[in-house]
Amino acid sequence: MDKLKAYLIGFLIAVTAIAGAIVYEWGFPMLIRIILTLGFLGVTLALLFFTALTFYAESWKYGFILAIFTAISAYGTYLSATWQNLNIVAGIIVFFVAILAFGIWYISEPDLGLADRFRSAEKLERMGKYKAAARKYEKAGNYLKAAEMYEKLGWMESAAWAYEKAEKYEKAAEIYEALYEKEKDTYYLKEAHEYWKKAGNMDRAAKALEKYAEEEPWFWEDVAKLYEDLGNEEKAREAWEKALEYYTKEAEEEGVFWEDVGNIARKLGREELAKEAYQKFLEYCLKEAEEDPMWWKHVAEAYEYLGEKEKAEEAKKKYEEYRAKIMKANEETSKFPAER
Repeated sequence: MDKLKAYLIGFLIAVTAIAGAIVYEWGFPMLIRIILTLGFLGVTLALLFFTALTFYAESWKYGFILAIFTAISAYGTYLSATWQNLNIVAGIIVFFVAILAFGIWYISEPDLGLADRFRSAEKLERMGKYKAAARKYEKAGNYLKAAEMYEKLGWMESAAWAYEKAEKYEKAAEIYEALYEKEKDTYYLKEAHEYWKKAGNMDRAAKALEKYAEEEPWFWEDVAKLYEDLGNEEKAREAWEKALEYYTKEAEEEGVFWEDVGNIARKLGREELAKEAYQKFLEYCLKEAEEDPMWWKHVAEAYEYLGEKEKAEEAKKKYEEYRAKIMKANEETSKFPAER
């Protein structure tokens, strides 16, 4: 048993013992009297705090409402402590329970006016209250109608969300494509791509991702792979060429990308370019290995790309030696002196 459970059990035992002692000494009504008094006192202090906070924020309307509730709770505390007018105490309890229930009900639909809460979604739609109707349709699980309401409001992202909930992914994808045309924000193309995939329309998914890659070129490799999966060799090759162009530019700034250049060039059958890229990748890795022996692993890979197996084995051996040292160091630092 952990300490928290032990404390909880101890607390419950203590409370039960105190309650039993009170009943034994003064009877059950006294226990009820103490519980009511403490309960009302707690509510009064909480309301008093929030009343002061509300007045401090200069929210006079809600401050006065809370002040009234605080006064009612304080009166309940007084009546409970003095054990008089118990029918009024019961009425106060019913009043607070009703207020709490109303508050929970009201908060459950914060966007609806009081009258709209009692109207059907269809009635609200006929009245032109599309926002309220959408909320009602959502609550009923009719996401298609909710999406229609959002479209009438011009809330297209909300409409796309509702279509997704209704599993009408193609509609959501169309909305995001339209939003891209309007806003020119590439985020919408990425979303369109994802929804076309969910809809099972991989051709449209590829086209959306292709348009996305035109502005975010590091995605050309994903476009190429997607077209390969679709069996469209011509489009796949076009995408690989653009991916090669992108990685070549990146490699000129950060040498680690020469590996990607080499891989793509080899895929495209451009062996001379691939060899040149792998040689540059090797030079980059050798330089990094001088500072960090972990790079011997990548040195070995570069030699393998170039077909130099003996040098690849030598590099692997250096990497394994480095790895063995790290493992040994970790074992030594994890050993603790034996307890006395």
